[in-house]
Amino acid sequence: MRHTKKYHSLPYNPALCTGAKALRKAGVLHETLLWLELKSKKLHGLDFDRQKIIGNCIVDFYCAEKAVVIEVDGSSHNNKSDQDTERDRYLESLGLTVIRLLAKEVLQNMEGVIVFLKNHPALTGTPPTEGNSTNAG
Repeated sequence: MRHTKKYHSLPYNPALCTGAKALRKAGVLHETLLWLELKSKKLHGLDFDRQKIIGNCIVDFYCAEKAVVIEVDGSSHNNKSDQDTERDRYLESLGLTVIRLLAKEVLQNMEGVIVFLKNHPALTGTPPTEGNSTNAG
């Protein structure tokens, strides 16, 4: 179920629309494979968006109902931990939970990733107030 109020209350930079569309079309393998799982509503029937613009960020996946962002970190995130940390802080300041997954886990252990997400507190109930950022694997 789409929670329109939560969905539309987030900051939004329209200048990123072209970039978000290009990312959706690019079809990075690990993101595409996870998207196939998410769009089939295997995670408690939750509705996700792909390449959602939030402020000046384009997040991989966003669930408005649970206020959760899922990021899949591939090689493009190498040596960018400071940028990722800053971005996570920004997203968390908006009341969002950020779940980080490793691309190699998505590619090599999709079943384990789905089990991890199904059991993640932010997707099963009320998100915890601390320790929201998590790496699977």
